[in-house]
Amino acid sequence: MGKRWSEERIWNWYNSRPWIRGCNYMSADCANRIDQWQSLGFEKRMETAEKELTLAESIGFNSLRLVVDFVVWRDEHDTFFERFDRYLDMLKKHNMTATVVLANDCMPPKNDAWKEPKIGVQTYDWGYHGGRKNSQHGTFSVPGFHVLDEEESREQYYRMIQEIVEKHKNDERIIIWDVYNEAGNSNRQDITMPHLKKIFEIIREIDPIQPLTSCVWNFRGDPKVELLETEKYSIENSDIISYHSYSDYQDNIKEIKRLKAYNRPIINTEWLGRCYGNTVEEMFPLFYLEGIACYNWGFVAGKYQTYEPWNKVWDEYEENPDMNFDFTKWFHDLYRPNHHPYNPKEIDIIKEYCDLADKDFEQKKEKNK
Repeated sequence: MGKRWSEERIWNWYNSRPWIRGCNYMSADCANRIDQWQSLGFEKRMETAEKELTLAESIGFNSLRLVVDFVVWRDEHDTFFERFDRYLDMLKKHNMTATVVLANDCMPPKNDAWKEPKIGVQTYDWGYHGGRKNSQHGTFSVPGFHVLDEEESREQYYRMIQEIVEKHKNDERIIIWDVYNEAGNSNRQDITMPHLKKIFEIIREIDPIQPLTSCVWNFRGDPKVELLETEKYSIENSDIISYHSYSDYQDNIKEIKRLKAYNRPIINTEWLGRCYGNTVEEMFPLFYLEGIACYNWGFVAGKYQTYEPWNKVWDEYEENPDMNFDFTKWFHDLYRPNHHPYNPKEIDIIKEYCDLADKDFEQKKEKNK
């Protein structure tokens, strides 16, 4: 059975490769992650992804963060793995690796508006972040629902993780296993903790060549703000420290300072919230300078519509019209549907610092010969 990597091992792993940078990825013609992975329409979406990955490679991205889908694994088990492998091959063709997310707590509650996810034609609502009027991005006071909450599907979910990691435990196309996205979010703190522990145990038992991580997402740079229990467990069991932040430059400085205390490499697996002051112009150079790997949210704007504000932002605005949120800007995403940049100056910055990072890495290799 494997165990948490030592500080020396994870630093050697991290320093042996170029600066990791990319985005959370779903092609623009996907309404959701079922669309991304299911057989229906897959060939057409692969054509879209080929064009988009060509674009991503051209600006210097070398990695993508992908989220697997339980429903597709369950209902199209054998062919799911074929499609997953083709996706990884496409990334390799474009000189990219994948960080693969295995579980996710950003879930809506199982209320009257809840609909069971199914394979097939996926519908979407225009004008809503995530393409759904009733989504996990709304304002809720009750826990979100996860298939891990039900015994039969829970065991299936554990088996999915075991199968995916076992099949790819030596696969260099995958760079990191992102064990659990925002564990404890959607009011799921106590509900999620046993699942978080179990999933870490499953993967450690397999002992893959890739490091493990699970992000902190609710913490702040202020040390007086306590970490959630799921965040504490995530940090204590992650090989590489990951965090999410859509806060501004100054908040990120404080957050990074706090995370450096753990003496491990840091990766921001979700950023870019222009409406909150979390911009390419400030954040991308900061991540380069600090040597922090990074995946912004979104690439080409499409059916998933993450350029729109979170649904809960509109609720907050009704209560406080003076809230700190710039509605004149896109929230996430870098490119328009026609593949023109949302802001060409952002792309210039990304290219510049990706080029600098690659030159730094080549110089380091020459020096160490």
